[in-house]
Amino acid sequence: MLIVILTAFIRVLTLIESTSLRRNRSAARRSRLPRQLLKCLSNNTVSPTTYCHLNAAVPILRLYFEDGSDLRPNLRLSRQSIMSLITALRSDSDHGWEKDIEVLVFLYWLAHAASYHVVSLAFDIPKSTVHDIVHRISRAVIFILRRVIAFPTPDDLEEVGAGFVQLAGSPAFRMVAGAIDGCHIRIKSPASEALCYFNRKLFHSVQLQAITDHKGKFIDIFVGYPGSVHDARVLKNSPVYTGRLYPPAGNHILGDGGYPCLSVRPSASSHHTESCTVLLQLQACSCT
Repeated sequence: MLIVILTAFIRVLTLIESTSLRRNRSAARRSRLPRQLLKCLSNNTVSPTTYCHLNAAVPILRLYFEDGSDLRPNLRLSRQSIMSLITALRSDSDHGWEKDIEVLVFLYWLAHAASYHVVSLAFDIPKSTVHDIVHRISRAVIFILRRVIAFPTPDDLEEVGAGFVQLAGSPAFRMVAGAIDGCHIRIKSPASEALCYFNRKLFHSVQLQAITDHKGKFIDIFVGYPGSVHDARVLKNSPVYTGRLYPPAGNHILGDGGYPCLSVRPSASSHHTESCTVLLQLQACSCT
């Protein structure tokens, strides 16, 4: 019995000693930390941009921080477009590289259709942080959407028409206010009504209808119709058509053979007739 008591007593002493040692080591580390910080601050060789260089050790960030590197293979956008997006989203409360990093994470997630886990590994950040960034930047993009994607002003319409005249090499396109087409955005097969989303290209999708000016800049978008729906039906159910939002009277939108020659407004002008004739001729040529 005495041996058992002595053994237990020795174990208690050992635990007390080890606990005391851990406390002393922690206290020593805490006491050294202020001295180390002061040493770093007093050392003139330490650069204030060290944090940025450390972040640049992540491959995708290293490409971003190296001027001239092509970012399109990884982010689907040119460096100039990325910088424009960052500028549009930046606010007074942002500090340092915060907005740059958030936009890069967001674009990487979009470009690769990747999970939060994959993006977190690519940027060496927690998965929960990726989730927060994606939702925060998505809300910010939606907030500025109508400020960026908007119909041309009456003064801009003349420039748009002149641009289409130059592209087509014909004055018949002077009253053209835009060009329309659709794009299929690939999705996973839905649990219900999967056939409705199965498009003619043999994959499941939702459709993006876009109208652009002569420079290819988006001036209107409409998203969400299932992939199996015809382009003309998407147009006739979009706000730009049902609400007669665009084009203005006397102006026209060009489309390919997937769109019929329509008049949104009841009174068609002579310019409309001329443009329709040119469009029908183009469609006939494309079919031969």
